[in-house]
Amino acid sequence: MGLATFIGGVHPYEGKELSMEHPITVLQPKGTEMVFPLVQHIGAPAKPLVAVGDEVLVGQIIAEAGGFISANVVSSVSGKVKKIEPRRVANGSMVNSVIIEDDKEYRAIEGFGEKRDYTKLSKDEIRNIVKAAGIVGLGGAGFPTHVKLSPKNENEIDYIIVNGAECEPYLTSDYRLMMEEPEKIVGGLKVILQLFPNAKGIIGIENNKPKAIEKLRELVKNESKIEVVELYTKYPQGGERSLIYACTGRKLNSSKLPADVGCIVDNTDTVISIYNAVVESTPLIRRIVTITGDAITTPQNFKVRTGMNYQELIEAAGGFKKEPRKVLSGGPMMGQALFTLDIPVTKASSSITTFVNDEVEDNPETPCIKCGRCVDACPSFLVPVLMMEKALADDTEGFEKLNGMECVECGSCAYVCPAKRPLTQGFKYMRQAVAAKRRAAAAKKEGK
Repeated sequence: MGLATFIGGVHPYEGKELSMEHPITVLQPKGTEMVFPLVQHIGAPAKPLVAVGDEVLVGQIIAEAGGFISANVVSSVSGKVKKIEPRRVANGSMVNSVIIEDDKEYRAIEGFGEKRDYTKLSKDEIRNIVKAAGIVGLGGAGFPTHVKLSPKNENEIDYIIVNGAECEPYLTSDYRLMMEEPEKIVGGLKVILQLFPNAKGIIGIENNKPKAIEKLRELVKNESKIEVVELYTKYPQGGERSLIYACTGRKLNSSKLPADVGCIVDNTDTVISIYNAVVESTPLIRRIVTITGDAITTPQNFKVRTGMNYQELIEAAGGFKKEPRKVLSGGPMMGQALFTLDIPVTKASSSITTFVNDEVEDNPETPCIKCGRCVDACPSFLVPVLMMEKALADDTEGFEKLNGMECVECGSCAYVCPAKRPLTQGFKYMRQAVAAKRRAAAAKKEGK
């Protein structure tokens, strides 16, 4: 029987050997300024609960969810609120942030770290704990986890899928968690399964991580409701739609949520964070971040407090052995290029990837040769070559007719394009334009 997979996709250079054998190292902040943006998730910005001059503790909620789809922000340090002002984040935007002066004492709220028996908690209690902990999807999307765990009908959920694919090149933080904290992955999955009586647990792992597959299979060998599915190594295997199809054969499109096809998908670290919150009374105040690439002196996997500065992580990895021409927050396929390292670690921070060369700059765009490679690579069965024509013409209607909103912005088409056309960037712009047009139309309709 073949390995579970999906149709389409690409095989970029993995680059994981640089850091995958480096165990997670705890890195404490050296500086005293910790920055906590109020937008570290999909949805409405969080609303500050503190004011300048307030004393805060580790584990204290400093900003509450600003709507149904939003998330709390929790302090990772103790100290005093210095400012509440806009600060730059990884995508280049300025986001209102709570700035705390770290006193280095790490005094925590009452009950922080206490053990709990999750089997004695009600479903609502578990969901409320997850919400209070500020947990969001840590695979990159940042969708509030308490919302994901509250579908319309919990009895229609058949599968809880733990995304251990980590298909993004160079990233190894999830792999290290699977090697070092597999018990928490299984424990967190059991917590989630308690919410869904008819569901079965699946842990999906790409076959380029045989040690992790072996370790987790050993842990769940006596678990009747949990299995480990070995996935074929291919990008974007970890994409939600690709993973659901590979593990269950069910198909998903932009008009549906995973719950609509009976599935809930959570990243490996998200599941561990659920375990930490529910079982160990510890909210989301840390991230595992891979520091990697051919420009960094010593690639590493660090466990860091949210709010730390990116520059500190680079320095802790020995700095640059050669000046990088490109630095990314995230990996080379879906990461964002940085023009400064003076940004904070947030819930969305997965890695800092550094490159001596800039392949985009070194390979300028040339005319399309109509080869069709982008069509073969697209996991959403789209025709990128035609979509790009609409993007260049700013034709949102034509883009929609080509099902452009089904694009998941994985970058597979741009990766295989011999003409080096910026396909993904064009589609990202068009998707935003179409979404804005739809919002305007809905607002106009409501106004009538």
